[in-house]
Amino acid sequence: MPSPSRPRTVLVTGAAKRLGRSIALALAADGWQVAVHYRASEQEAIETVAACAQLAGDSAHFDADFQDEAAVRALLPRVAERFGRVDAVVNSASLFEHDTAASFSYALLERHLRSNAGAPALLAQALHAHIAGCGEADAQGAVVNLLDQKLWNQNPDFLSYTLSKAALEAAGTMLALALSPRVRVVGVAPGLTLTSHMLTPERFAALHVMSPLGRSSTAEDVAAAVKFALDNRSITGTTLLVDGGQHLMRFERDFSLM
Repeated sequence: MPSPSRPRTVLVTGAAKRLGRSIALALAADGWQVAVHYRASEQEAIETVAACAQLAGDSAHFDADFQDEAAVRALLPRVAERFGRVDAVVNSASLFEHDTAASFSYALLERHLRSNAGAPALLAQALHAHIAGCGEADAQGAVVNLLDQKLWNQNPDFLSYTLSKAALEAAGTMLALALSPRVRVVGVAPGLTLTSHMLTPERFAALHVMSPLGRSSTAEDVAAAVKFALDNRSITGTTLLVDGGQHLMRFERDFSLM
């Protein structure tokens, strides 16, 4: 990562809400300038920017629809124009729509691949070009891709989503090789971290403790792993599983459908 003599800038995708917001706030608290990406949640993005700015002193929000390749390609240059330099990308934005082997379709798979694998690959490509053009011989950037423990503990639910995350995990290895030494690429795979409309608070609490450690990941745990991946210059081409060991267990269904 660059010299601490200037503020570091990170683009966090999907940072308006939920896990992306927690990551953005944790990095802002660590001194990063944060570019908050969102697709449709503009008001939440504005609120995240305000919270980050109180912690780091500078933040801004940027919209982009990850189904649109041109919008994805334009995103990092927009961030660079605003901040002058981009040092890292955290790919937290994710499409998560349910399908099974019975309901699988090309259309849904394509939407998941565009958002969950294509956009992160394009942003890694853009960061590499940006870092290579900065004029510093030893400059290095980093990409952190949010994955999912279900890749190591597969079940038949959310087929297209899982395929897209598997593609992103494989891309992490290939990009780590292709973009070195300018850009490191690291995966972070959470377990059950936040509840959703599909789980009651009681059911979420019961599922969260189903792990060898007696607890799965919290948003703070995941954000800490992202920060570690960004700070450690010797890590690339691997994934940190932050799930309380849930990937070691066998779940027949997705958490939301158990």
